[in-house]
Amino acid sequence: MKEVSYYPGCSLHGTAREYDDSIRGVSKLLDIQLYELEDWTCCGASSAHCTDEKLAIDLAARNLGLAEKNDRDLLVPCVACYSRFKAAEKEVKEHPEKVHLSYHGNVPIRYALDFFCDDGILEEVKKKRAKSLSGLKVACYYGCLTVRPPKMTGVREYENPQHMDRLMKTLGADPVPWCYKTDCCGASLVMTRTDIVKKLNDRLLSMAMEAEADCLVTGCPMCQANLDTRQGELEKETGKRYNLPILYFTELMGLALGHKDVRKWLHRHITDPMKILSAKGLM
Repeated sequence: MKEVSYYPGCSLHGTAREYDDSIRGVSKLLDIQLYELEDWTCCGASSAHCTDEKLAIDLAARNLGLAEKNDRDLLVPCVACYSRFKAAEKEVKEHPEKVHLSYHGNVPIRYALDFFCDDGILEEVKKKRAKSLSGLKVACYYGCLTVRPPKMTGVREYENPQHMDRLMKTLGADPVPWCYKTDCCGASLVMTRTDIVKKLNDRLLSMAMEAEADCLVTGCPMCQANLDTRQGELEKETGKRYNLPILYFTELMGLALGHKDVRKWLHRHITDPMKILSAKGLM
C-alpha cells in the first residue's frame, strides 16, 4: 500500500466536494492510503499573494511544515494550492531567511493529476479497470497553473502536456486533439472581471465542442466551477448551445474502476453529465 499525506484545501471541503470524494474513492481502490494533514489551514490560494507577500508565503509554509513532520509525499488536488505551495518551496530554498516557520523545503509536493499519472499508478489502473470508457471523447483541460511556470512545476511539456491524455487512454477514453488545453479560464477574476471570465469560458467551451468532445476533463476546482456553472448564462448572451459536462479526471477514473458512488459525484454537477454517459453505455 502506498501512503501519502493529503491536503484537501478549502474548495474540496465545499464547492468541489465531488473532487474530494472521488480522490478518496479512487485512492482506496488503488490501495493508496491518504493521511489528511491535521490542523491544516487555508493556503492563501488566489488572494493572499495579491495583498501581502509575506502572508502568502507563511500561509503555505505553515501547511508544508505540518507535512514535513512525516516521511511522505504531500498530495495536493487543487492546482491553486499546489501553485502556492511550490512558490513557498522555492522561496524557502532560495531565501530561507524570509520564512520564519518550521518548514525547510524537504517535503515532495505532488499535484494530484501528476501523481495519478505516475507509471506505477497507471499500471494499477490497467489491472483494476472494471470497464472501458471506449467511445467517450474527452477534451483534456490542464489549465494554466498546472504546468506553469515550468521552472517551478518541473513540467517539460508545458505547451502541450500529455499526461492527462495518457491517463484517459488508460481508462479507454479518446482524448481529442485541441489547442486550448493550457489556456486560462479566468480563474479568480470571476468576482472582479466577470466579463473576462465569460469571454475566456466561451472560447474554451466553443473550441472543445468544435473538437467534437463529449466532455471536458480537468483537475482544477476553479476551472471546473467557472466552466460548469456559467454555461446557462453564456447561452443566453451568445445564443450558443453548450451543454458540455465538465468532469474531474478522478470521476472518470472512478467510473472506469467501478466505484459505487460515481452517480453521487456526478449528480452534483450543474451541467448534467448523465445523459452523454448513458448514451455511451457507460452508466
